[in-house]
Amino acid sequence: MTSISPKIDIAFKKIFGVEENKDLLISLINSIVSEEDQVADLILLNPYNPKNFRSDKLSILDIKAKGIDGKRFNIEIQITDEADYDKRALYYWAKLYTEQLESAEDYSTLSKAIGIHILNFLSITENDKYHNCFHITEKETGGQYFKDLELHTIELNKFEGNTKELKELVDKIQSALDIWLAFLTKHNLLNKDSLPPQLNDDKLKKALQVLEVMNFSSEERGAYEDHLKWLRIEANTLSKRYEQGREEGIEEGIEKGIEKGIEKGIQLTAINMLKQNLDPSLVSSVTALPLDTILQLKNKL
Repeated sequence: MTSISPKIDIAFKKIFGVEENKDLLISLINSIVSEEDQVADLILLNPYNPKNFRSDKLSILDIKAKGIDGKRFNIEIQITDEADYDKRALYYWAKLYTEQLESAEDYSTLSKAIGIHILNFLSITENDKYHNCFHITEKETGGQYFKDLELHTIELNKFEGNTKELKELVDKIQSALDIWLAFLTKHNLLNKDSLPPQLNDDKLKKALQVLEVMNFSSEERGAYEDHLKWLRIEANTLSKRYEQGREEGIEEGIEKGIEKGIEKGIQLTAINMLKQNLDPSLVSSVTALPLDTILQLKNKL
């Protein structure tokens, strides 16, 4: 099997969701949350177990953890876009919050719940920030009364951009979170034995080591390959939709409309494929658009 990508949720959970790598998860969380929510230690509430996806290889492998102060964390990496992802993120947060309360307990026992969603697609188009943090605030004053709700979105594509070389990656490093995003997006550029000063971090070295020696069982390998296969199927589906739209347009017989419709449809197909972080060369091959055009579309995302 080719190099394992930490962006695939099975690999992500096998790296961050096991007891022996708990320090990596703590480091990742602390790079995201505010100073007041920093984690000294935590308990994994659903540690990695390959049996969890034996019956459903495309199940969601999120990581749930509880800090020693009671705060709850839900960390999920999502490979591809899907409808109403914002609603799903809020639903998962609500479950994380309400699951704390036993039938005989008082509401005062509830602790803050923090959802962290690492997305391998463009989700928030209102700004160019790759890390966004959401709370419930009062409409006019901006006051934060309900302080137990916090949701983070981290969009890998916004961080990665068109980075291809190590120097370009190093230039992006401004924070501890940037170090982890460099690992998730460009681990193939990193050598644990010769990291530049900006990336010379013990936790990063350990993560690279874990990834380097990671072995999958036959079941795990099958689940991993299924996720990759799903990405390829999505690309093929988009191509078929384009062909179907083209045939329907021809049948309508309106030549100008056909030309514009086909052009728009091809570009939309390319954009959707790029949002799923598919290789520009593959997008060019599927859509028959020049690679330069594909790269221009990617730069606009």
